[in-house]
Amino acid sequence: MLKKIAFLIVLLVAAVLVYAAFKPDSFRVERSITIKAPPAKVQALIEDFTQWQAWSPWEHIDPTLKRDMSGAPRGVGAVYSWKGDGKAGQGRMEIVESKPGALVKIKLDFIKPFPSNNIAEFTLQPEGGDSTRVNWAMYGASPYMVKLMTTFVSMDSMVGKDFEQGLASMKAAAEKP
Repeated sequence: MLKKIAFLIVLLVAAVLVYAAFKPDSFRVERSITIKAPPAKVQALIEDFTQWQAWSPWEHIDPTLKRDMSGAPRGVGAVYSWKGDGKAGQGRMEIVESKPGALVKIKLDFIKPFPSNNIAEFTLQPEGGDSTRVNWAMYGASPYMVKLMTTFVSMDSMVGKDFEQGLASMKAAAEKP
């Protein structure tokens, strides 16, 4: 009986490992919101990393968080590095593309708790009146370990709620008079 149970456990583990191997090689998570502010005002909150404390969902999760800003003061070439002892982990962001009123693309490198390299992309679309539709996406490769991890918890469920919270905070910051 014990051998049958051990065999079933080995079979189950093997099935999960094989299933993970056939998952997609990339991921994409995105959320959107409409903000009653012109694209330039919204883009200023994104392109200037010193403004992220007003809206980023990760700015306040770790009281030990240390930030370092370098490169350009805003826009292409602006760099934001962080290191925390708690949930924030360690990483680096660099704005690699910017189109006024339309797009901000950020190279996002996580170092801890596990290394990964992704792209964060904010697209801005003017809407009727003085409003902007903001789409926040993150995408990247899914190496085998990510595929295995996302067999149990999807990337969307890990990051989606943070994007929603961040966009709501961005809306509040941008709509202040």
